[in-house]
Amino acid sequence: MADNHAHEHTHAHADGTVHTHTHADGTTHSHGVASSPEEALAMLNYMLSHNRHHAEELHELAHCFEDEIADLVHDAVDRLEESNLLMEQALALLSNE
Repeated sequence: MADNHAHEHTHAHADGTVHTHTHADGTTHSHGVASSPEEALAMLNYMLSHNRHHAEELHELAHCFEDEIADLVHDAVDRLEESNLLMEQALALLSNE
């Protein structure tokens, strides 16, 4: 099972708004917009890495369940991995600019 370390989640929206919160006590939240293309690129790289970590955690959690529940969690992992592929494609396009 996952350890109880605190970790930060950053979510970017299509309009460039970024939402960050820390999962230690559930009270730290900040909102902002990437201030530069470099910052946006760094955030996209971070979020891809972060999502990969969550996909691994969810895959392990799926093994704690049986049948339909395990299948649903595995489907969620598949969709997260599809999202990661889209972010990888975006990063590849950015690296060619």
